[in-house]
Amino acid sequence: MENRILFTCILVGMFLRKSCGQNSATEEVLNCCEGDILFLLDSSGSVSSYEYSRMLGFLSELLLPFSLGEDQVRVGLLQVGTQPRLEFGFDAHNTQSGLQEALGNTKALRGDTNTEEALRMAKDWVLKPGGARGARAELPRVLVWLTDGVKPGDVIGPMEELREEGVAILVISTGHGNYQVLRQVVTPPVESHLYFVDIDDMSIITEDLRDAIIEILWAERLQVRDVSTDSAVLHWRPVLAGLNGYYDIRFGPAPSGGVVGGGAGGPGTSPSTSGGQYQRLTRPGDSSTARLTGLKPDTTYTATLTPESNLQVLNPLSVTFTTKPEVLSPAVVTVSDSEANSVRVSWGPLQPESVQSFQVEYSALPGGKLHMTTVGRGQNSTMLTNLQPDTQYLVTVSARHSYGQERSMSVKVCTEEVRPDLADLQLTTVGSDSVQVDWKASMDGLRGYWLTWEGQDGHGSTTAQRSSFYLPPNLLSTRLTHLPPATRVCVWPVYRTTRGKGLCCTAQFHSDASAWGHRS
Repeated sequence: MENRILFTCILVGMFLRKSCGQNSATEEVLNCCEGDILFLLDSSGSVSSYEYSRMLGFLSELLLPFSLGEDQVRVGLLQVGTQPRLEFGFDAHNTQSGLQEALGNTKALRGDTNTEEALRMAKDWVLKPGGARGARAELPRVLVWLTDGVKPGDVIGPMEELREEGVAILVISTGHGNYQVLRQVVTPPVESHLYFVDIDDMSIITEDLRDAIIEILWAERLQVRDVSTDSAVLHWRPVLAGLNGYYDIRFGPAPSGGVVGGGAGGPGTSPSTSGGQYQRLTRPGDSSTARLTGLKPDTTYTATLTPESNLQVLNPLSVTFTTKPEVLSPAVVTVSDSEANSVRVSWGPLQPESVQSFQVEYSALPGGKLHMTTVGRGQNSTMLTNLQPDTQYLVTVSARHSYGQERSMSVKVCTEEVRPDLADLQLTTVGSDSVQVDWKASMDGLRGYWLTWEGQDGHGSTTAQRSSFYLPPNLLSTRLTHLPPATRVCVWPVYRTTRGKGLCCTAQFHSDASAWGHRS
């Protein structure tokens, strides 16, 4: 029965109304948060043994209600002295008993107040996300500095660097000096993140400080990921896991101004339900994600998550996000399969649900006749035919979308030049080491011929003897002399952009040299 009463009074994060059990320092803050808290404790010579013991007692009381562990809150303690020391890191204690014992066994360092070095250690090592023993990536990080306010050192710059890296900073000072310095280092709002308190009265700020820490850790518990043009995914901490309950999710276009209630991740009101513009989902109590679909592109939405259970969960979480703008087709136009008289034009993305039809216009540059063809909404390419060889065209693809918007994209394409192949190649031996080379070819577009020969041994293997040269387009023959006994001769037609398909023949020299011809 006692366990049942205690369970009823447990705080489920910040979702439950602060009623029963709020004054009990031993009450467990069940599943409230997930994040890493580093305490920077001044244990230099300016702090007396009595003050030091009171600070440790304050930390013990402050942390006692938290659930600890890899998926919960993790705590580290960094002491400030002449040589700052990490008393224990985030991975050291996963239970309250272990943490409380470690706090009870902690000894002061004494010496100078070397806060600057301690902050360097915190930034470069302890609070650095993703390290071997550092903070967890993509989770809230909090630095709580307990100081007597005596000679805080040059801390404004290092603290600012930590804040810029996303670390929330809170300060408790048992002295009443250096207010201007301390107010500059804390994360706003100052009124809930900076505390001045006498050493004997620290317990009066315990609950407020704990609530401030929870608020920081809890603020990012509802997140929006994988946002697209028409969907998004909500992620949250499953605070109802193991309980008889469910999550009520409502989402819809945000009112004018965008942010509702607490804004991204904070407590707020439900989306406007006027006109029935919101949608509703429910998920079981052990869920931690929900996919929101049917969203409009480039629109700001508010989603509200309300845990419902027999524990009278009241406070919802709200988050505001904006869907990505729609990438209207055609967003990209490409060319392929280019020939002398045709070319294939493709485009994307294919959007058959929103596009009524595609229109492709093309004309030779400059000032050629405009041609047009219409393509169905389910196609993303077409072949343009009857084009002029070796000609530049301007091609424009336009899409008419179902909601009236039109989008066009143009690209320049070039057809291939006509490259006729050689029609014939003949070799005629002349004497014991010469050959007459003759060929036939179309003169259209020819820039010349490229002729090569290379010597071969009797078995067909290439020797070191080879040569090549260029011939003008009006020549259809040439004579090669001083050739090896077996020589392979090749002739390629040369056009403006490339070589055409060539022909090769092998000449064999015999003692009774006679005319012969061969095409390969």
